[in-house]
Parts: sequence; structure tokens; C-alpha cells
Amino acid sequence: KLVKKFSRYIEDFTCDHCKRFVKGNGYTNHCPYCLYSKHVDQNPGDRLATCHGLMKPIEVEVKRDQFILTHRCLKCQTIKRNKAAPNDCFSAILQIMNKQARH
Repeated sequence: KLVKKFSRYIEDFTCDHCKRFVKGNGYTNHCPYCLYSKHVDQNPGDRLATCHGLMKPIEVEVKRDQFILTHRCLKCQTIKRNKAAPNDCFSAILQIMNKQARH
């Protein structure tokens, strides 16, 4: 049986970390201001995760001119990777990269 790996789910939300309002576009999976996410999906867009913990951005990788964010769930420790969005706060991305460089 073929398992669907991505479901486009358009929803707006208020970030649980910085409390800013975020307008979703169906691909939005983290706050563009602070880069935090919420553990709501097993596969992107499916909303099947029951944890609902806050996902902290812990690492940024540059791959083929694309920033890849790594998030760790503060509740269950699950690790997820996602592409940064064009509207993500670049200074927030740089802050994470600077922390990495110091470790």
C-alpha cells in the first residue's frame, strides 16, 4: 500500500513560542519569525501526531543553496527536518548557525 508522504493543509496559527500570528499557505510548518514549530504531523500535513509539543529549531544545514532547519520536540525529543521558507527571518537562521559554530 502506498503511503502519502505529504498533505497540503492550509491553516493560520499563533506561534506557541513567540505568540505572533502566522498566515499559513499549505506548506507552512514553522513560525517565520522565531522558527519554532509544533509537533502535529507524523508525515508533513497529516496532523496525526498526538504529542503537540513545541519543536525548537536546533540546527541549520545549507544544502544546494537551501537552508534546512532541524527541530527537536521539547516534549518527546523527536527530530524533524524541514526546508526554510523564503519569508523566514534570516537573522533567526543566522542566530542558530552562530550557536552551531560556537559548539
